[in-house]
Amino acid sequence: MPLTRRAFLRAASAAAVLAPAAPALAGCGGTEDVPTVPFGARLPIPPLDQGTVETSDGGPVRTFRLAPQAGTHEYVPGKAAESMGYNGAYLGPTLRAARGEKVRIRIENRLSEATTVHFHGMALPAAADGGPHAMIDPGGSAAPEWTIDQPAATLWYHPHPHGSTEKQVGLGLAGLFLLDEAHDGGPAAALPHQYGVDDIPLIIQDRRLDGSGKVTFDPSGNSLGTLGNSIAANGTLGAVLPVTTQRVRLRILNASAGRWFRFGFADRRRFHMVASDGGLLAAPLELDAVQLSPAERAEIVVELRPGESVMLRSFAPDLGRVSPPDAFGGGRDFDVVRLDAAASLAPSSALPSAFGALPAPVEARTATSRSFTFSGRQINGRTMDMGRIDFTAAPGAPEVWFVDNVNPYQHNLHVHGVQFRLLDINGAPPPPERAGWKDTIPLLPRERNRIAFRMPRYADAEHPYMYHCHLLTHEDQGMMGQFTVGT
Repeated sequence: MPLTRRAFLRAASAAAVLAPAAPALAGCGGTEDVPTVPFGARLPIPPLDQGTVETSDGGPVRTFRLAPQAGTHEYVPGKAAESMGYNGAYLGPTLRAARGEKVRIRIENRLSEATTVHFHGMALPAAADGGPHAMIDPGGSAAPEWTIDQPAATLWYHPHPHGSTEKQVGLGLAGLFLLDEAHDGGPAAALPHQYGVDDIPLIIQDRRLDGSGKVTFDPSGNSLGTLGNSIAANGTLGAVLPVTTQRVRLRILNASAGRWFRFGFADRRRFHMVASDGGLLAAPLELDAVQLSPAERAEIVVELRPGESVMLRSFAPDLGRVSPPDAFGGGRDFDVVRLDAAASLAPSSALPSAFGALPAPVEARTATSRSFTFSGRQINGRTMDMGRIDFTAAPGAPEVWFVDNVNPYQHNLHVHGVQFRLLDINGAPPPPERAGWKDTIPLLPRERNRIAFRMPRYADAEHPYMYHCHLLTHEDQGMMGQFTVGT
């Protein structure tokens, strides 16, 4: 549980000399009076929600309830900011279900504005996807349902109302959705897996706070949209994670609107990346940093020694051929979460040497090829039109997409309803951290990325899936297209 304000201030006072402040990033579009908070607040862990099993004529259904609602949240102790959350004032519970289960999400909109709930990274029918056509009016409800049919992974959910996604996500509407395999066992069983103890959700967001601790948004329409001046982990500035085990698994989500992160540790210790957006890699990958654009996820396992403290840091990200290199959110290091190891640590299982080979990507020679050019706020020279379907594909059909970013600044690509494989970048193999299952990839300046996947197997001529830049200002301003899957 988070510290009380009195306990927080007492801990902060005692640690003020030793503990650095949570970052206040100058030059990020915030006001001059940027609040700073020393590291000392215990990292809050979103509540785990495994739903309830309801039975019907169609068999058991694992049912969850989500209520988007308005509230207030204290980024800075004692300073309340307007917020939104699911089932509470900020963020949402971590939903958890297993492969093969049928799930139903009962959504009740308690906001004063319309919203949707998009299940990011999920393989599901378009009618359940929660894109911008699935608006839920204030006081309205919805109950999408589907059967989980994909490997174990760290997915997430968030609103997707066209034109106001950045605002609603920025005020706090986001949560993780964890998928498990139907049966425990195999090499993956050796990974840390006790939620909130050695298996830790980390929702990382930059937030543009003014001097009163309130969330603001950049009105200038700059190239990336709002870049925050403070970094929150699970909604908390200056967060500290008490560690009680030899190894800890961090499920990291970049839930920022436009900021890119390059996560590593301040002492440059190496760690193992075990999973990307859509599930496990073929084998643990030893790294000293992993870069995530908005909406990307990475699962990493790090080892600690008894009694030590180490800072999870974001180093200056590689943004490609931008000039100057500190433009567009680059050129900055900042601290994110401090990990404090107990004097005695419970032993952890050794990491397996491999998890199993990934299926080969679809054959390019038998796939439908499509080309997409990202420029400004357009894809292939068009902005989003809710009434226009950009193309229709066959259920389960193999596809290869060529995706070009012709701008001198970064974009990224998210495709709804599928997990894909990145084949190459400018003709060269992708880095190993991007070689697994992905639903979002970075698009650096002047780069061509080639991806391969199979279309969703759910035929539906009425409800479309989206593809878009997940820099939320770009998305809101129309950098999005849509397709249907038909027979």
